[in-house]
Amino acid sequence: MYLKLSTSFYKEDVLDVAPALLGKTLVRRFENGSIQQFTITEVEAYRGTKDLACHASKGRTARTEVMFHEGGMVYVYLIYGMYWMLNIVTGRENDASAVLIRGLNGISGPGRVGKALQLDKSFYGEDLSTSKRLWIEDTGIKPEYITTPRIGIAYAGEPWVSKPWRFLLKE
Repeated sequence: MYLKLSTSFYKEDVLDVAPALLGKTLVRRFENGSIQQFTITEVEAYRGTKDLACHASKGRTARTEVMFHEGGMVYVYLIYGMYWMLNIVTGRENDASAVLIRGLNGISGPGRVGKALQLDKSFYGEDLSTSKRLWIEDTGIKPEYITTPRIGIAYAGEPWVSKPWRFLLKE
């Protein structure tokens, strides 16, 4: 077992936190008491109200409220009425940035991540530094990674669709 990441880790700029999450261990304690650990392998950065691919670009709403809090909070939202997407809020209060967890070891795709972790609305606003059911641990590893444009954000237009804000562990 490694050390749980401190709140200060998440309070940095999203473009620093996103690649720094790669190789870290996401830990989930399930209702039955079992614990599973996953290596974070793929993430995407969403950078505040000016990033048209970011939910916060639509302003402060009931859905996005937690994004305007200090880093280290969980932002989950439901897509297609069936998949809970896991995002980690970053930055200082009102930065409204978050990192989407797109992949874990053996799990590719943010919908599959949410399903494997058995996420639901109750995770919205969870504090990763104090949670007993979801947290991230530092492995001490600083892996190599590659960057690509984010996926599925054509609606945002340029320059947002071309920003290399998707980070993947280098194989």
